[in-house]
Amino acid sequence: MQETSPLTLAHLTGEEFAANLQELGALLHACVHDGANINFILPFSQDDAVAFWREKVLGPLRDEDRVLLIARTLQGAGQPGIVGTVQLNCDMPPNQAHRAEITKLLVHPAHRRRGLARKLMLEMEAHARKLGRHLITLDTTTGSAAESLYLSLGYVRLGAIPGYARDPHEDRLDPATILYKQL
Repeated sequence: MQETSPLTLAHLTGEEFAANLQELGALLHACVHDGANINFILPFSQDDAVAFWREKVLGPLRDEDRVLLIARTLQGAGQPGIVGTVQLNCDMPPNQAHRAEITKLLVHPAHRRRGLARKLMLEMEAHARKLGRHLITLDTTTGSAAESLYLSLGYVRLGAIPGYARDPHEDRLDPATILYKQL
């Protein structure tokens, strides 16, 4: 395991969002170009990545329907500041106010295999509990490293949906695994 620079986890508010938009875009761009199957396909530009954050995340974040947790390293030469994120979608119908959905767990390719995704997930689960959410759902590409992570964290695999999402790099449809965890 490689040494890592000091890492901090923080909840990013709507007010702090604009100051971090370019770094968030750079993180998403790097993950998609590294093969992460997270709703985007190539070609995928830096502008596309920034637009996602601004158009899809900022509104729910300001409305407090979404929680955004970031992992930041001390900025050094050539090293990104924001190296990981995870989101908790809390915008549920009245009969499902006890649950939330994990979305967009991202770890910069240069910072993977160091336990960062696990730290982000555990912190987000703790936050979900504080919000009174005791059921978490999510989906991920079947057979991915993310699926293995979620299973190791105690998520239960419900099944897989074939042909769920197009691969970001290849012209094929990948299956998705649906998982849940009771907190």
